Amino acid sequence: MPELPEVEVVRAGLAPAVTGSTVSAVTVLDPRSLRRHPGPPDDFVTRLTGSTLVAASRRGKFLWLPLVEAAPSTGAPEALVVHLGMSGQVLLRDRFTDDNLTRIRIELTHPSHGDLRLNFVDQRIFGSMAIDSLQPAMDVAGELVPSAVAHIARDPLDPHFDDALFFRRLKARKTGIKRALLDQSLISGIGNIYADEALWAARVHYDQPTSTLSAAKARLLLAEVRAVLIKALAEGGTSFDAQYVNVNGNSGYFSHSLNAYGQQGKPCPRCGRQIVREQFMNRGSHFCPFCQRIRSNA
Repeated sequence: MPELPEVEVVRAGLAPAVTGSTVSAVTVLDPRSLRRHPGPPDDFVTRLTGSTLVAASRRGKFLWLPLVEAAPSTGAPEALVVHLGMSGQVLLRDRFTDDNLTRIRIELTHPSHGDLRLNFVDQRIFGSMAIDSLQPAMDVAGELVPSAVAHIARDPLDPHFDDALFFRRLKARKTGIKRALLDQSLISGIGNIYADEALWAARVHYDQPTSTLSAAKARLLLAEVRAVLIKALAEGGTSFDAQYVNVNGNSGYFSHSLNAYGQQGKPCPRCGRQIVREQFMNRGSHFCPFCQRIRSNA
């Protein structure tokens, strides 16, 4: 599933092309990609057509494009909310280019770039688009977030992320550290790949109880989370196949920098012992059993 770096790469690619664009037409080719929209496909088409996109925002793995309606209503402001799911792609094309497995097609007219096409492509159809109302953020005055995203915690690259609050809430958790990192209500944007990489870098076992982490180790782990996310962003995200690409259809190359995730059977880059994979939450955890041991107090 695309994680913070992949979604941020898509957001950054969309921003200059869609900001200020007007939606001239919308075609829903597969209604399953509207599973999170609170209405039928015709409602999605009607509410989106004629609107102007004014920005490209993100929290964790969600991105959204606030809308200025052609005929302003007295209701709450709205946004086009996008979740990539397992294999969703948002591709910017010219008006005459389509893509296989396009589920939703949005025709745009930009004041500088002219006519564009935004294709929402999704092989496995776990991703979605929806129009959602915007509401005030609970912690920052003047910030608006979609109602479907309001429960999502800030991510560690967000300038408003509260380190002290995160450490207090982490300490109070009665769970393993990787489960905590994957809890989007505690800290957002981290999935299996970057959790494994940050835990390897901090020398923390994925099942280390959160209550046993020292303050110093918790600070180190958060620093390593930030470091791996920033490096992955610089390298365009992680692509193992064609399911994740940026808005131009290009793959990221952070997969060449992985130390733990997907490296089972290979030597640990730090100690030379073998990286292993263990079953975890219907997925896998990749770690070095020598460098990353469960300790009574980490």
